[in-house]
Amino acid sequence: MAGIYIHIPFCKQACHYCDFHFSTSMQKKDAMVLALAKEIEMRKHEFLDELVETIYFGGGTPSVLTTAEINFLIEAVYQNFTVADNPEITLEANPDDLSDQKIQELSKSKINRLSIGIQSFFEADLQLMNRAHSADEAKRCLETATRYFKNISLDLIYGIPGMDNEKWKQNVATALSFGIPHLSSYALTVEPKTALRKMIEVGKVAAPNDETASEHFQILVETLEANGFIHYELSNFGKEGYFSRNNSAYWLGKKYLGIGPSAHSYDGISRSWNVANNALYLKGIAAGTIPKETEILTAADRYNEYIMTGLRTIWGVSLDRIQTIFGDNYLEYLNKQSLKFIDDGLLVIENNILKTTKKGKFLTDGIASDLFWLNLE
Repeated sequence: MAGIYIHIPFCKQACHYCDFHFSTSMQKKDAMVLALAKEIEMRKHEFLDELVETIYFGGGTPSVLTTAEINFLIEAVYQNFTVADNPEITLEANPDDLSDQKIQELSKSKINRLSIGIQSFFEADLQLMNRAHSADEAKRCLETATRYFKNISLDLIYGIPGMDNEKWKQNVATALSFGIPHLSSYALTVEPKTALRKMIEVGKVAAPNDETASEHFQILVETLEANGFIHYELSNFGKEGYFSRNNSAYWLGKKYLGIGPSAHSYDGISRSWNVANNALYLKGIAAGTIPKETEILTAADRYNEYIMTGLRTIWGVSLDRIQTIFGDNYLEYLNKQSLKFIDDGLLVIENNILKTTKKGKFLTDGIASDLFWLNLE
């Protein structure tokens, strides 16, 4: 089983916190759509024996495409790959793109899951982050979208400067009021070379506070679990039957193919990534070559990735799998490195599965890095 990710490298405007690859110029959008379809055809040999279970439009902002362009790319996948009978086909979308007409059009397409980038229901937060939509647009699009789509996820950001606990509780409550079955939530992170980083450096905006972010995370977990959501990955919560099949496949180590500028692919042995430059990508595809780099993953690379993704999920890290795939040395090292976190109540072993406890959940990434074996080979 495998998934296909299609990167749409365009946005109406740049969010202050974002460091993903995109362009705010739509000048090459038509050429890009054709190039994406061509890359899909060029790479069909890579999944000859695989059944495609998920198709995911990410970005950038995929909802800047017309419904006809989205359908064109979906059809290209169907023409070149074997697609499952009931695939999950997700479109990341921003509220300002989701007019009533656009939502109705999408509901008649093969798109069956929307991932809507709300981030906050407060105008001041949206302005601080330079989001293209307003709080009213966020609510309006959800009112319409929930009438036409059953499977909807929305994104919220916590730890925003100036957001106290009560304001964060209101954000979560507003999200729940729409009856959505899935929510993804991330702490505001200050990435290098972003507008947010510069704003903090010049004192225009306060830096995010780790203690506040931790409090917001605990509020989020408690509120969503009380409302029937399963905390199945560090940043993801879903009702039963509504876990993201696309993202779960990543975390469980399944193969995926990344189409478009900056998109990554993984075949179980190697990882490759396309050039993060629209002009170079278009030039390469036009010449019949895919401008990408590839690295063969060492055992240490694969071990470290499994530790990171496994600890973030409810499925944890199987000690049996560590021993079977990586050998006794890795297992002994993992057991040794885990001891201090087990003693501190941050990790636990249940049925030979290593997992974070509720106390350790927010610290997952830091814990995982202490379990890495960086210079094994």
